[in-house]
Amino acid sequence: MLVQCSLLLVVLLVLANGAFAQTRTRHDAKKSAAPANSEAAASNEASRGEVVGKRITFADGRTMVVDEAWRQGTEVWYTRGGVTQSLTSEVTKIDPVYAAPKKTESSVVTQPVAVKPAPEKSLWIHLVGGARFKVDDVNETPAGAWYHRGTVSVFVDRERIARIEREEPGSQVASRGTDWTSGNAYIDQLIKTNADRMRLDPYLVFLVIEQESHFRVRAVSPKGAQGLMQLMPGTARRLGVRRPFDAAENIRGGTKYLRELMDMFGGQVNLVLASYNAGEGAVLKYGRNVPPYRETREYVRKIGKRYGLAGRQPQEENDVPAPRK
Repeated sequence: MLVQCSLLLVVLLVLANGAFAQTRTRHDAKKSAAPANSEAAASNEASRGEVVGKRITFADGRTMVVDEAWRQGTEVWYTRGGVTQSLTSEVTKIDPVYAAPKKTESSVVTQPVAVKPAPEKSLWIHLVGGARFKVDDVNETPAGAWYHRGTVSVFVDRERIARIEREEPGSQVASRGTDWTSGNAYIDQLIKTNADRMRLDPYLVFLVIEQESHFRVRAVSPKGAQGLMQLMPGTARRLGVRRPFDAAENIRGGTKYLRELMDMFGGQVNLVLASYNAGEGAVLKYGRNVPPYRETREYVRKIGKRYGLAGRQPQEENDVPAPRK
């Protein structure tokens, strides 16, 4: 009887150990499977790469890849190459575009080669008459175009814009080492030479000439102002300008006049511009402030904003007509 009980006890112990071993095996298998699944999910996510753009799909099946795209109400807007525009065609979806997946260490068999980034194209606004200037980005509308240049945001009427285009690096315009041009290399050089001689910013001189005459050498105003910088006959004689329609003499006299105004008003560009438009006497009459002339305030606002001045906004209720050149 004792022998039978011993044999029964041994059989029970063997069965119990077998069941425990099977349970532990299943548990270990689950533990080893979980990390494998997590690693696979992470690998799939990494293989997609970073988002580098958006793909717009139209109702007719066409697609277009852009830098960024978004819906605003019922419209779809997109940005490509610094230019922002809205779409008139029906858009069915907007999907992200991913960069090529990164190679794992095991797949890399050669040393990485540094790729030199391609030089960026320059974005230029060409004005009617030949002048043009470089900007950071442009947002076109039916009425014109908003452009950004540094921290300045300015609107240009459609009638003044000839075209907006990107110039290839190394082109004639880009190689001049400047971000503006009148469209005439001779006039550009006169602006830079005289501005340097008179300790002025060439870009300010460029803006004054563009506003005054649109770079028309023989321009004449209703009041008799003449040439590129629209010098009145009396002012021209005082500045030693005998031939106001000669580009070199006119710019020499105009920049000399700007230098005089800079010295008179301590370098305050808004007062210099107001004096150039309405005369220094008008600025002194109103306590060394921009006179309340509608034309003068608009003149200061337009050039000042393009030049980067905050400026004083015109107050319509105080505006009065000013004598025109």
